[in-house]
Amino acid sequence: MHIKNAEHLFERQLSLINSVEEQLSKALPRWAEAVDRKALAKALNRHAEETQGQLERLERAAEKIDDLRIKRIKDNAFAALVEDTDDIIESTEEGPIRDAALIGAVRKIEHYEIAAYGTLRVLAKQLGYSKVRDLLKETLVEEKATDEKLTELLKKKIKPVAD
Repeated sequence: MHIKNAEHLFERQLSLINSVEEQLSKALPRWAEAVDRKALAKALNRHAEETQGQLERLERAAEKIDDLRIKRIKDNAFAALVEDTDDIIESTEEGPIRDAALIGAVRKIEHYEIAAYGTLRVLAKQLGYSKVRDLLKETLVEEKATDEKLTELLKKKIKPVAD
């Protein structure tokens, strides 16, 4: 996709975050099965459900803009974050250390999403896409709440023990 103007940039960024949410919707249930703590599994499964809603919201956002279609492009940077998280599961024994490592990895992912949605909201404002901006805000709020929940789980629920 050749970016010629702000509208093309917005379309590309919207397509990339759609790719992120699609990748995440497949990964979150897998990660929830790999954790030791039930509270963490519950948080990951809840975020998987939210992700489905976020994908639907992205579709609604695209429909509100004439001549905009979400393209089938893969966010390769995000794919690397997913791969790194999968590597944590493979290389760490099940238990509190793996849970702590997964929380750290998923928090990186949340920050990636927060940055992407924040950028999209700024672009939407500049382009006059106020209804789309409101939809993006809903997701941004959810992403920030997930990050806060994961931080609390790391602080209060995960108590790694040293050898």
